[in-house]
Amino acid sequence: MTPEDAVLAACAAALDDRDVMTDRDVLPTYSRDRSTGSDAGEPFAAVFPRTTAQVSAVMAAAHEHRVPVVPRGAGSGLSGGSNAIDGSLVVCLERMRDVLAVDEMDGYVETQPGVLNTELRDHVRGHGLWSAPDPASKDFCPIGGNVNTNAGGSRVVRFGTMRAQVMGLQAVFADGSIVTQLEGLPKE
Repeated sequence: MTPEDAVLAACAAALDDRDVMTDRDVLPTYSRDRSTGSDAGEPFAAVFPRTTAQVSAVMAAAHEHRVPVVPRGAGSGLSGGSNAIDGSLVVCLERMRDVLAVDEMDGYVETQPGVLNTELRDHVRGHGLWSAPDPASKDFCPIGGNVNTNAGGSRVVRFGTMRAQVMGLQAVFADGSIVTQLEGLPKE
């Protein structure tokens, strides 16, 4: 069994069938972001986890079998950061779109990374809250990408950068371990 086959087997065990994609006609759709002039390789598969536990299982399998992973949100970035490399597994977080909690009293929200910026703004508005980040790509970029690139838009002058809006973060490392940091992000 090749390393790629072993990772696909682990992904099939951890994810729903519809969340593992190997179709050669569709894979190019997930091989690059909106950047121009940056190279993109050919991934052997793309997976679409829906929970942190699923991301962890996928990452652990890829790490164990030494398969390169390229993380991807909506592919709205302009820097080539989610461009695939040859033989990689694209871990696409676009289906992780749940708002997990809204705390009206303390004024914070817990969300998965694939929630679009405007979706988050609309959701918290229903709870009497407001989301400050306002990048130009707000209608099609996920909040995870905003955090990753520190994208805050024109309102950063008044409300601070995206980094300043984050109270805590849960991340999955390359080996599949899950780390939760609730002290906020380090200052710039």
